[in-house]
Amino acid sequence: MFHVILLCWCSWSLMAVFGLESVSVTEGESVTLYMSITEQQRKEGISWKFGANINIDKSLIAEIKSGNNEIKLHKDRPDERFNNRLKLDQTGSLTITNTTITHSGLYQITTSKNKTLLNKTFNITVYTLLSVPVISRDSSKCSSSSNCSVLCSVMNVSHVSLSWYKGNRLLSSISASDLNIRLSLPLEVEYQDNNTYKCVINNPITNLTQHLHITHICQPCSGSLSEDYIIPLSCAAGSLMIVTALLIFCICRKHRKTNQEDPSSEEEITYADPTFYKKQTHKQRCAVEEDVVYAGVMRR
Repeated sequence: MFHVILLCWCSWSLMAVFGLESVSVTEGESVTLYMSITEQQRKEGISWKFGANINIDKSLIAEIKSGNNEIKLHKDRPDERFNNRLKLDQTGSLTITNTTITHSGLYQITTSKNKTLLNKTFNITVYTLLSVPVISRDSSKCSSSSNCSVLCSVMNVSHVSLSWYKGNRLLSSISASDLNIRLSLPLEVEYQDNNTYKCVINNPITNLTQHLHITHICQPCSGSLSEDYIIPLSCAAGSLMIVTALLIFCICRKHRKTNQEDPSSEEEITYADPTFYKKQTHKQRCAVEEDVVYAGVMRR
């Protein structure tokens, strides 16, 4: 443990002596480590190395060779993080293009002849590209007519802070240093403060803001109504039933009054008792003669 502390102390002591310059950049941007080496240093040759330990060969990333001023970029590093991303000019200035978070760290320049440090050491910090935070209703909690639970969330972030503000007053904040995590910050808000809340994500070089529109986000939970909703709805239902009953009563009364004033509108019907008669059949009776005289018939 003592050796580790001593090593760190020595490293920072060297940086303090030879100068440490901190550089911050957003992922995807280019960064240039400016140098202005002398003609003698150029003839001796210079080397750019990456990492805290400059005494190992794999830390070498670019150099100007002694004697012929040839610029050589070392692209055969095992992790390939610098492939097609380095530019070195005759002034000794080193440019890193299309940066990623893997390019964060110490960059040191030495002379190739005696391996001594020059007057600059750079500490580069590459921050992830921020995305606008997303505000949504907290589904784990039910919204009432006066309060609403919301969440402010961001994805795949590192070295950022997520904060809720009411106007310019900080309400709560949370930070993250790990990459590829989901960062969420809850808040209980009031409807009467509509459009005064905002969620801010920031790192040391940039920030993004998302404003909360409560009426768009917060709705009462389905299947459950608070007491603030039940009382007005009950009153409205009762009033509707009373109005409907009065309307039916008035219609019936008006119809009855119309019938009494216009008796001719009713048809008079007289009912009579029916009388049934039996149909008589008349039989033809031939009169029977007791004495019958027959006469002869003569043909001519």
